[in-house]
Amino acid sequence: MKTESTNNTDTPDKAKGSKLKLRLLSLAGVLLLLLSGAIGYPLYKHAISHESTDNAFVEAHVVSVSPRVAGHISRVLVSDNQMVKKGDVIAEIDPRDYQVACEIAVARVESSRAEVKEAEALVLAAEKELSQKKAELTSTTSGLSKIKAEVDQAKARYMRDENDLSRMQKIAKAGAVSIQEFDHAKAQEAMARANLNSVKSTINSQSAKIIQAQAAIQAAQGKLQQAYAQIDVRKAGLREEEAALEQARLNLSYTRIIAPCSGYITKKSAEPGNYVQAGQKMLSIVSDDVWIVANFKETQIMNMRPGQHVEIEVDSFPGIVFNGHVDSIQRGTGSRFTLLPPENAAGNFIKVVQRVPVKIALDTPTVTAGYTLSPGMSVIPSVDISTGKIPEARQVASTETVEH
Repeated sequence: MKTESTNNTDTPDKAKGSKLKLRLLSLAGVLLLLLSGAIGYPLYKHAISHESTDNAFVEAHVVSVSPRVAGHISRVLVSDNQMVKKGDVIAEIDPRDYQVACEIAVARVESSRAEVKEAEALVLAAEKELSQKKAELTSTTSGLSKIKAEVDQAKARYMRDENDLSRMQKIAKAGAVSIQEFDHAKAQEAMARANLNSVKSTINSQSAKIIQAQAAIQAAQGKLQQAYAQIDVRKAGLREEEAALEQARLNLSYTRIIAPCSGYITKKSAEPGNYVQAGQKMLSIVSDDVWIVANFKETQIMNMRPGQHVEIEVDSFPGIVFNGHVDSIQRGTGSRFTLLPPENAAGNFIKVVQRVPVKIALDTPTVTAGYTLSPGMSVIPSVDISTGKIPEARQVASTETVEH
């Protein structure tokens, strides 16, 4: 009887314990479910509103520095990984050969200037000679006019004496004048005729002098034109020598190799005593202005827009998140700009998901933030695309296009 009562007492206790365990398990399941939702929902929300890739790297402006003239390096003023400012002298090439070339160019310029002055003097002499010839022509022309006036006078006297002689002959036939008076009139007419002929011959001589003066003017004009042409040639030669001098001075200035931008010296191969050719790479300068180039899949960039916020994780700095924004999206996939772009129209075509480079700018300079990002470092950017989704109408249109 005691045994039966004991069993009856244990049975309710076991039932209560089972119910308690069941409740605890249910509560633990609910708590686990809530905890999973609390942890999983943000991750799910982040996953549907962000696009990320591990095919991303740090990029920066890398400037290759090379000399513009050839020569032996006399000094190198920088070392590897040294910070330089724009305009700092990096190295110097032995300038003596270029100094001599500059002095030769200066001497040639001075010689050309002397030749120009000589040509200018020839022009002045030719102009003076032309003026003299023109004055002589004017004087000769005036003399001709004077002689023509004398001819007119001589002609008038001749006609007067000729008329007198004609009247005298008529009168002499009638015996009204003496032989002496007739002879005098006859002589007077002969003298007038001789004077007229003499004056007429002077006109021919004066006309010949005018022709000679005109020919002399033409010769003087030709000489002046030659002098002008000579001065143009000399001035052109002077400009050529001045340009050569300017080039020589530029070459002399190029012996001092200047930093074209601010940054850090890398890949330095220049040493004092080395002979370098123009265009030969001596070193590179990496600027502090860095950005990220992320190669997203073409299926990831549908809602990607410039200006969207980006969180950037750098392998070199685990646990550090850099903030940035989408700067621009390249108009073309990476394969399109390779040395040998794929020709999809020829041969068999296999569709491969393409990568599109996206430029991401950092919101805070890494130097200011105290971190050093170098070109080539691997990063993982995560772009917040929640604010850049395409309009609903365009989504419907593209869906309809796909279905058709």
